[in-house]
Amino acid sequence: MDAFRPRPEKIRSMVARGMTNFTGKATVSESWRSIVSSQDVVGIKIISAPGANSGTRPAVVIAVIEQLIDAGLPPKNVIVWDKQIEDLKAAGFAEFAKMYGFRLEGSLQEGWDEGNDEKSKPYDKPLIGNLVWGDHEFGQKGEGIGRKSFLSKLVTREITRIINITPLLNHNEAGVSGNLYSLALGSVDNTTRFESDPERLATAVPDIYSLPALADRVALNIVDALICQYEGGERGLLHYSTVLNQLRFSHDAVALDVLSLQDLERQRHRAEAPVVKPNLDLYNNAALIELGVSDPKKIVVETFIIK
Repeated sequence: MDAFRPRPEKIRSMVARGMTNFTGKATVSESWRSIVSSQDVVGIKIISAPGANSGTRPAVVIAVIEQLIDAGLPPKNVIVWDKQIEDLKAAGFAEFAKMYGFRLEGSLQEGWDEGNDEKSKPYDKPLIGNLVWGDHEFGQKGEGIGRKSFLSKLVTREITRIINITPLLNHNEAGVSGNLYSLALGSVDNTTRFESDPERLATAVPDIYSLPALADRVALNIVDALICQYEGGERGLLHYSTVLNQLRFSHDAVALDVLSLQDLERQRHRAEAPVVKPNLDLYNNAALIELGVSDPKKIVVETFIIK
């Protein structure tokens, strides 16, 4: 990082080294081909609402895309996506989409799948939500309206493999805007019934992430830990941020998110910021349904340094 801005040449090297060490393959292209094929439609899920500085950084996404293309994936088979297309554009991804030829999509704009098969069935919870514009059942009346969260057609009908790239960014209810939270709530509608309540999130996020259309398609999780922002949530507040200069790779979304929670806590302590109680129930619930490891003592971390 240079004054909170990524150095693209260093990021490329970090992604390349991260992939070869993570997969154990001899080359970068072999590494990518071990988790996706040239026939896949790869959806790179990011967090764009906080902008290019505090959300998922374009330099990391572009390094991944360059290497996917070098490995034989056609640019048209790459989709960079988030909930809202306007957030992606505001974060600067539209310019890169034109440059590299990949697609930019919002799960809301793609529409919601009514769920006629196992892969597209909605998340059904007795809790009735206050539907807002854009939700599939908005404006409808009748028994049971508002108890379902429908999956986006983007994940049920188009994307075959998912790569999560999430920033190390705090979230007031989930603890961290991490891999579990980002993919789960970015893929469904009718989420306001969960988002403002930590207890509801602790149940809903793991359950939604575990849906076959999501969990079965996740190829890789990457934490963009170039910067750790320990306050602010979806607002870019670099004065509440620390440069860590790290990228983290794993199949285990739970373990990565738990490590992020620890980092956020450490940075708050160093900055003498207010103590925040992390939403550990969310990650323990995810471990209970075998989405990953939530016990820090059982998480093995291998570190490689690039100068």
